[in-house]
Amino acid sequence: MSLINQISNINVLIVGASQGIGLGFVQKFLQDDRIAKIYATYRQRESADQLITLESENSEKLTCLQIDITDESQIIEAVQKIRAEVNKLHFVINCVGLLHDETLQPEKSLRQINPDNLLRYFQVNSIASVLLAKHLLPLFRHQERSIFASISAKIGSIGDNQLGGWYGYRASKAALNMFMRTVAIEYNRTSPKTIVVTLHPGTTDTRLSHPFQGNVPAEKLFSVERTVSQLLTVIEQLQQEDSGQFFSWDGSRLPW
Repeated sequence: MSLINQISNINVLIVGASQGIGLGFVQKFLQDDRIAKIYATYRQRESADQLITLESENSEKLTCLQIDITDESQIIEAVQKIRAEVNKLHFVINCVGLLHDETLQPEKSLRQINPDNLLRYFQVNSIASVLLAKHLLPLFRHQERSIFASISAKIGSIGDNQLGGWYGYRASKAALNMFMRTVAIEYNRTSPKTIVVTLHPGTTDTRLSHPFQGNVPAEKLFSVERTVSQLLTVIEQLQQEDSGQFFSWDGSRLPW
């Protein structure tokens, strides 16, 4: 039985919802009458116009929070705002991820290794999720089932690494998987109704993947809508024994 059908008045938090997969989840949940409340975070106001517009059109259901999740104090403040309105969350999906920006590109060789860039990868792709797990715990400790999912990447699989390169992104996603596996073990003791997983979305047509889509076959480049639908199918089928696992968009388990 789908988890979402077992709960009434579902509360959701989408972290990193200004664009891409995160925004797609917000749009999907706004159409779902089973979802009572959606909290959605963004980092920069100038890149969140579409999300802010959705909030103005759905103010009773959607609340947006501006936070930089690499700043623990901002996470604490956001969680306090959520707890002032609701006493539990059922779905948390962390969609924040860094692959490239104006000053950062994935490394093709050891010559391009830069410690400052490596630190940025880990701050955004790894450490942020475990900080979320730390401060969201009180909102998960209730008697209904809940899910904490983080968007990872197959490229973070050590066992699947055949091509090398992309040191910082690969390593930070591998660290994310380890963090969430470890969180799952602790949550099993402290919040036993919560399922913790990492998810590989496949190559999705977003700003993150755009510079690297040239060699991706058309049938393997997913629209945001398709990715969200596929990931929700995986999420809704999760069972308690799946906590701590790493799943692909098609529901298969990925090697560490």
